[in-house]
Amino acid sequence: MKASYHNVDNSPGSSFAIKLFEDKIFPAAWHFHSQYELTYMLSSTGVRYIGDSMGDFKHGDLVLVGSNLPHSWKTIGEQTEKVRCIIIQWDDSFFGDWLNKEELKPIKKLLKLSARGIKFNELKSKEMEGSLIELIHLSPLERLLSFIRILQKLTFFEDFELLASTSFSDNLSLKESGRINLIYDYVRKNHIKQIRLHEIAEKVSMSKEAFCRFFKKTFNKSFFEFVNEYKISLASKLLIGTDYSISQVGYEVGYNNLSFFHRQFNKFKGMSPSKYRQNYRKILKVS
Repeated sequence: MKASYHNVDNSPGSSFAIKLFEDKIFPAAWHFHSQYELTYMLSSTGVRYIGDSMGDFKHGDLVLVGSNLPHSWKTIGEQTEKVRCIIIQWDDSFFGDWLNKEELKPIKKLLKLSARGIKFNELKSKEMEGSLIELIHLSPLERLLSFIRILQKLTFFEDFELLASTSFSDNLSLKESGRINLIYDYVRKNHIKQIRLHEIAEKVSMSKEAFCRFFKKTFNKSFFEFVNEYKISLASKLLIGTDYSISQVGYEVGYNNLSFFHRQFNKFKGMSPSKYRQNYRKILKVS
């Protein structure tokens, strides 16, 4: 994998890295590193890219990314709160041969699954928020022991989602990775208007035919499926965070045909926009 490579340094006095990240946006482009990464979202919303998968993130989002798996978090739309998340990173030397010990076999299995990226159950993840925050303030030894306990707890989570498909290409060249970043940025800036295939193909210096083959091979979906998935992610945020009417939400994310907006929302969310909003508000009343 030759996507944009990020070097990761361990925290002072520790055999792994941990930080509380705070900023207006996520500055990192689509990138990878040899370390495993556990990210817990404390605030902000947007879209998460893991391999060829795309999904919404918000408070309570807990994701484990495997070694060398490309990923990126992107804030979308107007932000009412800054990005705050806990990021923990470690490499294979962290456990060494200990992963072959009987006691650590469940963690070894978890790390193997992380090659596709793992999103854990949100309610269960929020129960671990206090322990994750506490890690930042512990002494190095206590931090180490507490982190291993956190990984152990994750092995008991039965409700999780594997993100990247098994067919995701892990042999992208540096040039192809640059193209993907250009595609992400172009869709983010132009999703309101009708994106034409020849325009995006020209942006990445490809013919329309070559672009379609490249995108399908890399993401296991067509470019326009990707665009609609992005728009529906943005629509989900507006349904939750505003009182816009359903039709206004559709227009805001770039759909002039509202019946098409409803069909796409049902396709990606498995329910209508109004049902999605109702379900979210029911959850708020319960909590």
